[in-house]
Amino acid sequence: MAFSTQDNDEVMSEINVTPLVDVMLVLLVVFIVTAPLLTNSIPINLPKTEAVAPVEQKDPLVVSIDGAGKWFLNKNEIQPELLRTNLESAKQQDPQLRVQLQADDGANYGQVAKAMAAIEKAGITKLAVITAR
Repeated sequence: MAFSTQDNDEVMSEINVTPLVDVMLVLLVVFIVTAPLLTNSIPINLPKTEAVAPVEQKDPLVVSIDGAGKWFLNKNEIQPELLRTNLESAKQQDPQLRVQLQADDGANYGQVAKAMAAIEKAGITKLAVITAR
């Protein structure tokens, strides 16, 4: 058996954390009870309305680049040089035109950058880059 050889005159250097834990638990209970009471401080009866139809949005143009480097505009294959002119004519028909850009994982980054530059030069400001999760 091991016996302790410490004298009783020495100061104990350990902190008793039991009172601290008790105080923290009491504070936790107080906050749990009072938090729901603070969220509904003003009772308001909101009026009932009928549902309205959502605003119709046109489908965006989809610019796609596959792994082989082929460019598509709404599933129609196009030449990269013609992308800007096609987007400019579409922008004239619809000033609020939205474009989605999707590129294959194996597509060359330079091709994607060229597509983004063509979209910007066409004056389109609403661009979404589509990725997979």
